[in-house]
This record gives sequence, structure tokens and C-alpha cells, in this order.
Amino acid sequence: MKKLSLICLIVCCVLTSCKDENDTAFVIEGNAPNVYNGIRAYLKEFDPSGTEIVKDTAIVMNEKFQFKGDIGYPTVRILTIDGLMGNLAFMLEPGEIEIDVNTITFPESKVTGSETHIDYKNFQSGILDLQEIGRKKIVAYRTAMLNKDSIAVDSLLPIIEEHKSSFKNYAINFAEEHPESFLSLHLLEMEVNKPDVDADRLNDVFQKLDSDIKESSKGVTVLKQIDIAQIQFQKTKRLRSGEMAPRFSAPSPTGEDINLEDVKGKLTVIDFWAAWCGPCRRENPNLVKLYEEYHDKGLEILGVSLDGAPNQQDPKQAWLDAIEKDKLTWPQVSNLQYFNGPVASLYNITAIPATYVLDEEGRILAKNLRGPALRAKVDQLLGEQNK
Repeated sequence: MKKLSLICLIVCCVLTSCKDENDTAFVIEGNAPNVYNGIRAYLKEFDPSGTEIVKDTAIVMNEKFQFKGDIGYPTVRILTIDGLMGNLAFMLEPGEIEIDVNTITFPESKVTGSETHIDYKNFQSGILDLQEIGRKKIVAYRTAMLNKDSIAVDSLLPIIEEHKSSFKNYAINFAEEHPESFLSLHLLEMEVNKPDVDADRLNDVFQKLDSDIKESSKGVTVLKQIDIAQIQFQKTKRLRSGEMAPRFSAPSPTGEDINLEDVKGKLTVIDFWAAWCGPCRRENPNLVKLYEEYHDKGLEILGVSLDGAPNQQDPKQAWLDAIEKDKLTWPQVSNLQYFNGPVASLYNITAIPATYVLDEEGRILAKNLRGPALRAKVDQLLGEQNK
């Protein structure tokens, strides 16, 4: 009898253990001091487009509220409360979570009971640190510009570029350093939807995640997104910074073919634009001033028009008129085939204005710069070459 009782006890313990191990239930206990009875609290999530979707609501009673539900894996949720400014982003996971609402600065409310939320707080802290460092560098750069301190400007530009790279890669670096955290999976999902993402590196970081994270339903979904991004990445990989710009030739306004190789200078800007493109036309005066100032120092520009839009009655004439009106004195080419032209396809142009900046060898140094950013880049690169 004792033996039978012992067996039953062991079975119960095993069953209880299995149940706890696979438990997906969560309880959020909210403490909301000075929030009136009847005020609504909302638990939300982001859909793939970034829109907030309400998942559940609760009523504040006696300065408390509660959410209950099930969740298969830790993920980001948003808490909002009527009458309070802002929202609270936190990592929701199975178990008991307590939220102490800060009614003065709601986004700074305290979350306890979620181990993954600790990772989230560390990640956010790193973002804030990088933003502050970047702010100080920009202030120093602007001060140097106002003081016409060219030495300081030249020294700060590469530092700022390096900081931009650090900021851009912070999320994926964090994910790589935290393979045991479900936050890393969330960060990879956010990164995969960004333009010009290095999908091969995303896949490398994903493969380093712990098995339970990769094999979760969310992990399977994110991997599919990465697979799709890798296909697109291979199409645009040859257009990344450091790669040789694809060669091409296209007809000039007189019908003569102009080759990129014949135009290249110490620094070359390929400018994709069109007569029908308002932002392009507004940018042209900046390019004219840039060309006038730096052409003698080695700057060349090759304009590639995407005229030929379906609503243009005479695309070529519109192109020629725009060249004359905007005083574009550098070489111009166009197949007059809108976004379907061979050069636009070669450079994966889906929106204009778009630019590629090439070095003397034809290697891509930067892209999609305009206005002050393009001027700063040209000044930096030609300044270095002419020292």
C-alpha cells in the first residue's frame, strides 16, 4: 500500500512538473496609485505593419487592475491607460508579472517578474547611451562648422560615420551577444524588415540562438522572413558600399551613348532623377552648387533620368526642358523607360531621387545622400584626396 502511494506521488509530481514546464499562463498585476475607479487599461501588441492592436482591456478598481491570458513565448506588449501620457513597452512572458504604474512618467513604470524584460531594459539603456553620444558629436560638429574650424570638421566626420554604423548595428549586435534571450528573436524580426539589411548576417545570428528560441512558433516565422530577405539581399549585395558599381551606358539627349567609365572622376555621383519628380527638381539647385564648387577638384556627376512615365505625353521633351531650366551642365542619360529602364533595374532603383557616390576606381562609397549630407560627404572625400 505504501509502495502504491509512493508511485502515485511520483506520478503526480512528474505530471505537475510537466504541466509547470509547459505552462503558458500569465497574470499581470497592476498597481495604479491615484488612478480613479473605472479607468480602462489596454494591453496591446504591434502587427507586422507597426500598428497597435488591442489584445485585452482591464478596469482599474481600488488603484489596481489585472490581465490574465496565455502566451507561448516572451514577446513585446504595450500597456496604455486612459488619462496617462505615453505608453509602457515591456516583455510579457508566462508567469506572474507586476507593474507599478508611474502616473507622472508612465513609460518609466516598474516591471518585475519578467526575466526577459531585464534584457529589454538593458537594450533600451544602450540605445539611450548611443543617442546621447551621437547628440554630443553632432553638437561638436555644428560648432566646428560655425567656427569654420576645418581641422575639427575633418576629424569629426569619420567619427560621426563610425558612430552611425555602431547605432545602425546595435540591435543585431545585442542579439548576437544574447542568444539565450527571446528579446533577440524580437530584435531580428524588427531588423529583417529594414531596407538594406544584411540578411546573411541576420541568418548567422539567428542560427546562434538557443534551440528553444529557434524552434518556437515565432522562431519558425522569423526564419521564413529571413529566408525571403536573403533572396532580396543577394539581388542588392552587389550594390552595397565597398562593391564596384555596375557598369552601364545609356543614350544622351543627342542620342549618343555615354558610358559610366568615360565620365568617372576622382569622385563620381550617379544621380537618378526625372523631370516629373518634384523632390528631384527641388534637389537640383543643391547639385548645381555642389558641381560648381567641386568640379575643378575632381567631382563628376552623371544624371540618369527616369522620364517615360505613363502620364508624360512627350517624355524626352520634358527631360530636355528640365535639364535646361534647372541648368544641369553635367552629362545626362536616359532610356526614357521610367523605372523599367535597364540602368534603373541594374541599380535596383524603386524611388527617386537616389544617388550613388563612387570613388576613382568606381567603388561604391555611399548612396541615397542628398542636400547637406551629400555635400558633407563630397567635402570629406575630395578634401582627403586633395590634401
